[in-house]
Amino acid sequence: MSRQGGHLALAWMSLQLLLWHESVTIEVPQDPKILADLRQPPTITKQSVKDYIVDPRDNIIIECEAKGNPVPTFSWRRNGKFFNIGKDLRVTMQKRSGTLEIEFRNGGRPEDYEGEYQCFAGNDYGMAMSNKILLRVSKAPLWPKEVLEPVVVTEGSSLVLSCNPPPGLPPPVTFWISSLMMPIRQDKRVSMGLNGDLYFSNVMAQDAQNDYSCSARFLFTHTIQQKNPFTLKVLTNDPYNDTSYNDSDPYGGRKVAESMPTFLSPLGSESSKMVLRDEQLLLECIAAGLPTPAIKWFKKGGDLPGHKVKFEMYNKTMKIINVSEEDAGEYVCMANNHLGSIRHSIFVQVRAAPYWLDKPTNLVLAPEENGRLVCRANGNPKPTIQWLVNSIPIDSSLPDPSRQLMGDTIIFRSVQMGSSAVYQCNASNQHGYLLANAFVSVIDMRPRMLGLKNQLIKVIENNRTFLDCPFFGSPIPELRWFKNGQGSGLDGGQYRVYVNGTLEIKRAKAMDEGTYTCVASSILGMAENQVRLEVKEPSRIVLAPEHQSAVRGSTARFNCKVKFDPSLPVTVTWTKDDKPIHLGRRLRKDDETLTIANINEADEGTYVCTVKTEIDQDSASARLTVLEEASLNPSVSSALPPDRPDPPMDLELSDPAARSVRLTWIPGNDHRSPVTEFLVQFEEDRWEPGRWQDLATYPGDLTSVILQLAPFVNYQFRVIAINAVGQSVASVPSPKYQTSSAAPDVIPRGLRGWGSEKDNMEITWEPLLDLEKNGPNLHYSVWWRRKDSDGEWNNVTTTGTKHVVHNTETYVPYEIKIQARNDLGAGPESNLVIGYSGEDKPTSAPTDLHISKVDSTKGNIHWKPVNQDSVRGEFKEYRLYYWRKASHVPGLVFSKENKTKGFYTTMAQPSAILSDLVPFSHYQMFMVVANNHYEGPPSNSVEFSTKEGVPDAPSFFRIKRRGFDSIHLEWGKPTEPNGLLIGYRLKYQAANGSREGRPHLETFLPNVTEFTLRLPDRSTRYNFYLSALTTVGAGEVIIEESPFFTNEGNKTMKTVPVTHQPPITMKDLIAGAKYHLRVYSHELSSITSKSVTFETKAAYIDQVDIATQGWFIGLMCAIALIILILLIVCFIKRSRGGKYPVRDKKDLPLDSVDHKDPDGSFDYHSDEDNKPLQGSQTSLEGNVKESDDSLVDYGEGGDGQFNEDGSFIGQYTVKKDKDETEGNESSEATSPVNALYSLA
Repeated sequence: MSRQGGHLALAWMSLQLLLWHESVTIEVPQDPKILADLRQPPTITKQSVKDYIVDPRDNIIIECEAKGNPVPTFSWRRNGKFFNIGKDLRVTMQKRSGTLEIEFRNGGRPEDYEGEYQCFAGNDYGMAMSNKILLRVSKAPLWPKEVLEPVVVTEGSSLVLSCNPPPGLPPPVTFWISSLMMPIRQDKRVSMGLNGDLYFSNVMAQDAQNDYSCSARFLFTHTIQQKNPFTLKVLTNDPYNDTSYNDSDPYGGRKVAESMPTFLSPLGSESSKMVLRDEQLLLECIAAGLPTPAIKWFKKGGDLPGHKVKFEMYNKTMKIINVSEEDAGEYVCMANNHLGSIRHSIFVQVRAAPYWLDKPTNLVLAPEENGRLVCRANGNPKPTIQWLVNSIPIDSSLPDPSRQLMGDTIIFRSVQMGSSAVYQCNASNQHGYLLANAFVSVIDMRPRMLGLKNQLIKVIENNRTFLDCPFFGSPIPELRWFKNGQGSGLDGGQYRVYVNGTLEIKRAKAMDEGTYTCVASSILGMAENQVRLEVKEPSRIVLAPEHQSAVRGSTARFNCKVKFDPSLPVTVTWTKDDKPIHLGRRLRKDDETLTIANINEADEGTYVCTVKTEIDQDSASARLTVLEEASLNPSVSSALPPDRPDPPMDLELSDPAARSVRLTWIPGNDHRSPVTEFLVQFEEDRWEPGRWQDLATYPGDLTSVILQLAPFVNYQFRVIAINAVGQSVASVPSPKYQTSSAAPDVIPRGLRGWGSEKDNMEITWEPLLDLEKNGPNLHYSVWWRRKDSDGEWNNVTTTGTKHVVHNTETYVPYEIKIQARNDLGAGPESNLVIGYSGEDKPTSAPTDLHISKVDSTKGNIHWKPVNQDSVRGEFKEYRLYYWRKASHVPGLVFSKENKTKGFYTTMAQPSAILSDLVPFSHYQMFMVVANNHYEGPPSNSVEFSTKEGVPDAPSFFRIKRRGFDSIHLEWGKPTEPNGLLIGYRLKYQAANGSREGRPHLETFLPNVTEFTLRLPDRSTRYNFYLSALTTVGAGEVIIEESPFFTNEGNKTMKTVPVTHQPPITMKDLIAGAKYHLRVYSHELSSITSKSVTFETKAAYIDQVDIATQGWFIGLMCAIALIILILLIVCFIKRSRGGKYPVRDKKDLPLDSVDHKDPDGSFDYHSDEDNKPLQGSQTSLEGNVKESDDSLVDYGEGGDGQFNEDGSFIGQYTVKKDKDETEGNESSEATSPVNALYSLA
């Protein structure tokens, strides 16, 4: 029953948290009218320090000031009781303030007013209170009268002269002087301790004197008191002579007994020290001995914090500033001389007075709104948090239904007008306390406009424009903008409304002109204001002045043509070297030109034209260079090419600021090429002395710039001029400039948390760059806490870039943040980063591992998952280990390599496919669960067998030799048969280019690995396809192609694994060889691309049988035919010589189609047949003039032909049918007769 009730309570609390919504805190503007009407509880604005020591010679003033509306009234408590100021005539309270002033002009003792004071400021809405101020009067007591006997010691022994100053308030500063008011000389042997005593590690004869006096200086009274002087007498074995003393033999040859080191302070072998966080730790070790011992310091288990440790008083005192928790531990001081050494351990404990983590702040709410006050502090020991309301403990105050106290947080829900009050948070431990006031003010106020009424805003076209509309109200009003009093609210598109009421117009256009109205409304009413917007054209220089050179005594003119909005008043001004120009007889200005007459050397410089209106401006500059008359000589000036500029001169620094300084220089000669820009470089002497770094570049018309700098850097600058030719040499460096220190403003990068061991978390980050340190003693504050615990932050301060958190639980999330600090303060905090502590070995194993649906290459595996808590780290995967245990193929040699495969799944019933298995094999497997560092115990082991599959391709396939009528093939058994091999299948077919002939099939027994093929035609090429067979089927096919010639080499198959995206480069190919290429899947060999054929370039020409080549046979036939025709022509000319009358050849049109002769050959006709033959001449009438000796004479129309037997058939026919003519006509361009004719 109780468990059920607890669940109900948790559910109700969760429901409350879900329903509760924290409202945005109202920010009250510092507007006098608003503040005058706004009623608020009091706030303490000024108070005296907690530990307040006053000078008894002055009046006592205890400060306490506060603000509020109505004006607060003040009261005081002294030692916890009401302090009635009116009854004490010496005490007065200042007007409109709670500050007390206690006067002693008419008598009275300041000591009578010592005690604890606390101020209270209250009005109708609450009561605020100050810290408890402990008032004490400074005291400077006299030294007690005492008679000091002479101190007698033996030379070489140790000595301590005690001081024991009177206890003053504050404690006095002690020092030792002689009767002549000269300080006692201190060194490695003689020194003053922290308690004021004077220590002698060993006494020497020259130490004897009668005026060792300890003095105490009291700060408040500015007085010094002296103790009666000590008289020191030193006993020596031999008489002491001042002249015998020297540094190399301080004892003047006397024999003084040496001694091992012993500690004078502190005594014993160990001691302890407690110090508060952020204070200063002083540790002291003073040793006696002869020779004088040397002191060294160590920290056990670590290094001394070098950035904040300092050794004083000849290493006898070690000072650590800004103590943090990491400075706790055991410190060891060692004193040694050549006789031996001793050690003393000081155990340092670091405690902490309370310090704020989240300090409560004022809360302004409207009725029915929600809010909260948070008070979080840390310390050592952990401080206790106490809440008060109006200076009364919250438990004793009147109940408020809108208030709920939850530890260090007060939650307010649906506040009402009477809920205003001042809440105090007190965090305290044995080392101190913190007190913070934070009021809750519940106000209701109608919306009000805070800005000027009916403003006129003028902006430049295309500029980003903001229209402000500050407003206030409680509850926070809703604000909307309207244009010209029409339409819906403006938001979206080119408009954006900010939370503070500002309207942004992203790019103002002419169409955006008009009257804009902002309306703020709430349940209490509404208020509005108007802004009139005018959009103007930009002012710009359309014709800018240009750099020019002019001879002394001549006239120079600079143009400056401007364009501006005509509705705006405009001014155009000229300056020279950033100084106004005084116009006169020589310098004249009109609307667009500046004229300089009778130029002299003083006119040289940079001239700037500036056009300015009330809302914008534009400027352009040009440099005037004054030349001597000799420069006009073409042989002197025109012939000189442009050159690099001279370096700038006379660098000066001015206008120093925290992070900037003005640098001014004088440009050097530009050597006929204007300077386009200046490069400013800097060098600093702290981190990289001697290295010049680029700082910024500036236009070439500037000679004075403001440099933006980093804090805590000792800068030195130089300037380089740059023109079109190149850079000048660097200028002479400027004077050094040291920027002041500042707190860091950069967040350390790369913050992360991870575990290197199972019980730790390493927090690492990147160090700040040198120029980001901003001040001395850079260190880092790191905070961490368990995520979602809402517990206290742990923190550490370190100078390194790593901190290890020990003794953590295994793999738990932490929230981490970091902040850089230096002596000037703290930088911004980083965002929260989630880190994890270290991982450990998982404790559980997957169970019920089994496999189903096993085929030849894959199977489905199943298992039961582990509990995620048992992973003890980030779950990475379920990792399967499997290996091939045996093969069902007798005698097969294979690899038993272990393989792994990972599966990431969070399903309740996980399963996966295990692929890439070898067929016809026996496997074994088990599974583990893995995190980033460890694997868990193994699951149950499972054995299974894969089914028989198709075999791999034969291990090789090649043409061993080729004869004139046969090809001998040879192949090897598959590396992986994937089953019981039953034979091979060979398919081959003739190949004619891209066409293949009818396939032929051969099968072979498994023990046959060669085959000889008889070739019916020795010129025929074949493609061969070979595959191995099991009972499942044929395996992967390997292809071989018969070579062109018998001397081609054997062919083999190569496989190139593809490990990256294409293109893929194939190496080690044979020159002049043909290759077949295909791409296939390694896991599924049936998935393959089409085969592609390519041939590599030949490195040499093969020796082939030319008699078998077709082109050679054709060439020989053509030559024989030409010889035969020549013989026939010669025979005809010999038998029928002489001239014959011929008639003009008629032009007959040629048919566009080819006509087939009875013997199946084709005649191809061309337009070239009707053209004059080469060597003939054409008359003016276009007729062809035949040559004197022509075969055309033997027939009409030039139609002379030969029969198949070579006899001439040119009959004297008058006319032929068209078809007959066209059918028997041959082309003049290709006919052997015509060819011979044109050659004759």
